[in-house]
Amino acid sequence: MLRRRNVAPPVEAQPEYPKENDPEVVPPVVRVENGSFWLTRIVMLRYVAFIFCVAFLVALHQNRALVGSNGLLPANQFLDSIKHGHGDETLTLLKVVPTILWFFNYRDNIDVLLDGLAYVGLALSAFVLVWGAGNIPMILIIWVIYHSIVNVGQRWYSFGWESQMLETAFLTAFLCPLLSIERLPKNSPPSFIVLFGYRWLIFRIMLGAGLIKIRGDKCWRDLTCMNYHYETQPVPNPISYYMHQEPELFHKLETSVNHFVELLAPFLLLLPRPFCIIGGIIQILFQVVLIISGNLSFLNWLTIVPSIACFDDRSLQWLFPSSFSDLKHRVIILQQETKSGGSIRSLGSYIRTVFNVSLGVLLAYLSIPILKNLMSSRQVMNTSFDSLRIVNTYGAFGSITKERTEVIFQGTYAENPHDPNAKWLEYEFKCKPGNVTRRPCLISPYHYRLDWLMWFAAFQNYNHNSWLIHLGVKFLANDQDAVSLISHNPFEGRQPPRWIRAEHYRYIFSKMGSKHAQKGAWWKRRRIGNYLPPISLDSIRDFVKKMNWPMPRVDVHS
Repeated sequence: MLRRRNVAPPVEAQPEYPKENDPEVVPPVVRVENGSFWLTRIVMLRYVAFIFCVAFLVALHQNRALVGSNGLLPANQFLDSIKHGHGDETLTLLKVVPTILWFFNYRDNIDVLLDGLAYVGLALSAFVLVWGAGNIPMILIIWVIYHSIVNVGQRWYSFGWESQMLETAFLTAFLCPLLSIERLPKNSPPSFIVLFGYRWLIFRIMLGAGLIKIRGDKCWRDLTCMNYHYETQPVPNPISYYMHQEPELFHKLETSVNHFVELLAPFLLLLPRPFCIIGGIIQILFQVVLIISGNLSFLNWLTIVPSIACFDDRSLQWLFPSSFSDLKHRVIILQQETKSGGSIRSLGSYIRTVFNVSLGVLLAYLSIPILKNLMSSRQVMNTSFDSLRIVNTYGAFGSITKERTEVIFQGTYAENPHDPNAKWLEYEFKCKPGNVTRRPCLISPYHYRLDWLMWFAAFQNYNHNSWLIHLGVKFLANDQDAVSLISHNPFEGRQPPRWIRAEHYRYIFSKMGSKHAQKGAWWKRRRIGNYLPPISLDSIRDFVKKMNWPMPRVDVHS
């Protein structure tokens, strides 16, 4: 008889748990889903703050010499002229020239006020850059400060990127929480209305630039504009020298690509996620090429900002390495809570919703004249239809300069400036072409405002640029503020010149491998004629008095 053997039941295999610090164990991959923009907001805030840091540094370094009490176009005199024309009513003055300087004694303290605004703006921007977060009041303060500087900056701040800075900052304020400065405030997700506002901004910038070209200079239509652009742009860099000398076929290809990027690719930005991401990549790569090929201030760096709004958390998580894994884990938790409806909305989030809806209505309303302008055959570029510059028109290089000319300041000790034996010494600016053997500078995103305006002055004459005469007057006294704006004063540390003049020259790039290039010359130049006749402190005294400029004190130790 068979006996039943007691067989132990099979033991289930137990899972092997990884040992702590086991080098063979691969940690779980953090996977962020698409559709949210928590990480996107951090990237955008830091990037916008970086650009504002640069802008406020430019203001801090140059504003005293440009618009200070002893500047080339004093801001206190400008504000006085506005008061003279519009009266003393503060609300009226704010509407005409929006600046908080109206609330201070700008007549006596303009230099301190300008520096103070720049310091406060720089400090707030640096905080946002380092921390990666901000709130609505903080960003609006940055916006108000930069508004206050731009609106008294006159000619020095008269370019389209200043309006673009202000529009970008205004949108950025509503991207932030109401009061919290947490990087991932649970109840304040980034607003889709604001994100679409950014996409609408880059759409208008690029399409406006493309249309102004097609409607403007014939060379954009026959694909020859790039034959001239690298050489004649405001401030070329070393790469411009080499790109100018590419074969003409390559220049035609560049122009064709430009038309595609500005006229067709912008429509991708308004489409769903995959197309928007492709459109964003195209626009960012295009701006990077422009940054490489010229010194266009912080314009192209700034134009990258709204394109970032095309990228959600999943597409930007690679910017947050393992040291930021906790940040990415928190984003995953927030995404899961959003899906399950587990997060509880705070009062602040409801207020933000009201703000965002109001912003959407405001943007739509202010975009009406912008759309009319885009569709008009008489399109204007870089124009604001409201004094706060919330929504603006944009465009660049509607016409291309075919020849480069430069204004060269010179000084002499000669008693007779018309003496053919008079020895004239040249002033050298920070970045604009002068000495033909000096390598073109590479300064972007920094910006030398005087050099930029000297490029425009070369197309005109000194009668249209009173500041240029004022600059010559200051050179006659070795004025330290004016000299701080240039790189070389030939009369530094000695008696200032008796006479100052400005000559007009035609500049072209030397050809690679030519005898000029072999001698170290980046440029070739020839004299066109006189631009500003010789002036002395005695001969210009009546004009200085008429312009209400202070007569400069001679400084032999600058």
